[in-house]
Amino acid sequence: MPGTEDRNPDTLDLDRLDALGVCARLHREDERAVAAVGAILPDVARAAQAVADAFARGGRLFYAGAGTSGRLGVLDASELPPTFGIAPEQARGIIAGGPSALLRAAEGAEDDPAQGAADLRLAGVSPGDALVAIAASGRTPYVLGAVGEARRAGAATVGVLCNPGAPLAAAVDIAVVADTGPEAVLGSTRLKAGTATKLILNMISTTAMVLAGRVYENLMVDMRASNAKLHGRAANMVALAVGCAPGAAAELLDKAGGEVKTAIVMGLAGGDAEQARARLAAAGGRVRAAL
Repeated sequence: MPGTEDRNPDTLDLDRLDALGVCARLHREDERAVAAVGAILPDVARAAQAVADAFARGGRLFYAGAGTSGRLGVLDASELPPTFGIAPEQARGIIAGGPSALLRAAEGAEDDPAQGAADLRLAGVSPGDALVAIAASGRTPYVLGAVGEARRAGAATVGVLCNPGAPLAAAVDIAVVADTGPEAVLGSTRLKAGTATKLILNMISTTAMVLAGRVYENLMVDMRASNAKLHGRAANMVALAVGCAPGAAAELLDKAGGEVKTAIVMGLAGGDAEQARARLAAAGGRVRAAL
């Protein structure tokens, strides 16, 4: 299949279409992105296991990218603490050009491999960590520099890209290559390459969190109830897991100090919060094992 920088023969008439026609054509291309991810699920799973292994040994997860790829990495990293209750320093997104590049393009920053290495070194990458390096083209110098630094530090390396045979695939321990083909609009890899990348990053991080015991059944039981909406969501999760009324779930959650896991174990195994926490500690934080 042609690469992300080739011209798409199926969208040569894009400027002749009405709004619905353009949307339909873009949707068809996005369906191809989903199919491309489906074809490489074993590689995604290997990447997720590598990240889970890093967390299990007390390591951290880093993302590195430039432009759209960098923003997607920062987004995924920023969502993990509130969703799964990990410490903010356990997942960090690094983008070429620094934080300002999240809002304003810093295209020239991606051409400096030494800066990619320096940024990861400054973040303190270490042997127990994992790096997910993201570049749709698979050849972004900044990202390749970050990979080189991670390998020198002894960290596990994963590459997420959309061009088979690109240098990034050969530079990492695990290559996740979604062959999405040419974009609907030439040069705009924020489209289906970005869609495929977002799907892959979601799968890697969510699967790693499931493997780490931060999900019970299909409930995100390590979430932080930091506002009224989330407190209500936490109580609902307790009610679903325990099979009790909302009022009883809210009471369990209050007795558990707002800890969803603790409240679930109290509701299903009996005992007080201290006993539930002891069960969870002995089970490595895994609700199913604690029960």
